Amino acid sequence: MSTIDYSDKIPNNVNLSEDRTLQRALEQWQPNYLQWWGDMGPDGSQNFDVYLRTAVSVDPQGWAQFGHVKMPDYRWGIFLNAAEKERKIHFGDHKGEDAWQDVPGEYRANLRRIIVTQGDTEPASVEQQRHLGLTCPSQYDLRNLFQVNVEEGRHLWAMVYLLHKYFGRDGREEGEALLERRSGQQDNPRILQAFNEPTPDWLSFFMFTYFTDRDGKFQLCALAESSFDPLARTTKFMLTEEAHHMFVGESGISRVIQRTCQAMNELKTDDVTKLRAAGVIDLPTLQRYLNFHFSVTIDLFGADESSNAATFYSTGLKGRFEEGKRVDDHVLKGQTYKVLAVQGNQLIEREVPMLNALNEVLRDDYIKDSIGGVDRWNKVIEKAGIPFKLKTPSQGLPPQHRYPGWRQSVARRPCGERSRMESSG
Repeated sequence: MSTIDYSDKIPNNVNLSEDRTLQRALEQWQPNYLQWWGDMGPDGSQNFDVYLRTAVSVDPQGWAQFGHVKMPDYRWGIFLNAAEKERKIHFGDHKGEDAWQDVPGEYRANLRRIIVTQGDTEPASVEQQRHLGLTCPSQYDLRNLFQVNVEEGRHLWAMVYLLHKYFGRDGREEGEALLERRSGQQDNPRILQAFNEPTPDWLSFFMFTYFTDRDGKFQLCALAESSFDPLARTTKFMLTEEAHHMFVGESGISRVIQRTCQAMNELKTDDVTKLRAAGVIDLPTLQRYLNFHFSVTIDLFGADESSNAATFYSTGLKGRFEEGKRVDDHVLKGQTYKVLAVQGNQLIEREVPMLNALNEVLRDDYIKDSIGGVDRWNKVIEKAGIPFKLKTPSQGLPPQHRYPGWRQSVARRPCGERSRMESSG
């Protein structure tokens, strides 16, 4: 079904009321989610209306309605794309078989691991961005922040539904753990390091939504190919919501660059001290932020050579980005791919089995997509007549060399008073 039922306690389009056991389990999880949102959701957002979009259908045409909603009253729910009739598996060892409507026992642990890891990123980003509403540049930015936050919360619901419905007691325990971990907490941090980094200011937020949410796009696209049909249907709808998040990042950085270039031309200077005194962010600092967020994000794709990546593909759990558009046998045995490796003091290319290089394949697709936005930012700088180019660092360098001096540059951030998150440590 495509229409979403908002009369239920948990809005959904999966006929939740027909599975009373699952419904009760999710209704028991819901108060814990709302408690987490109250504790770790956007700070200072409870007492005023926000203009937000809310999904009302999974139909690509007219899937959302817009209106003013108090943040605590936003209705999170469970929405899956409509099932594709007689869908077949189109890659890996099970190519040509019917897509799975339940979890094959032999792949249960790996599927649960994939879903939990994806699910953990969703609340983590909300926690990272918790205090940004207190220092928003404009009402427009505040609305965008809250839209991103509520949709990341809904993506958590999407993963928790799969855990509860298909993984029994283990899934319920994993769903609880998703609300117990905290971004940056020493004793119980989020699973992936990028989601334990602070997002203490709006330039970080724009970089995060451009680069790290773009990782989300590529990971979700790979999962949308999954032979496990409920996961594929879930992630396809998540991608509909994810597109706005990347727009927030790209347009936000573009606005920052435009204002900086305007100030440089008005003041006829590229002196960092003068530009910071004028209230803008100098281009070298923008480059340092770019270095950090790009580098942390490409590390999310995992090792260049990975037996896990090979297993996930061959067993049909996770495909490639736009798998259906690729012209090969979609099995990949006997094929190779070039990856970068360090030999002495040089970076060299070497060929490895394609199946083991699938993390690198996805990373290369991501990098190509990311560079497109950086090129658009450079056109803004070029149009202003300023001889400066933003660049993405080489993925062949180890992380500490891709973003050297990041911590020192953050400590000298040119944004006036440090935000509340920084001040509180």
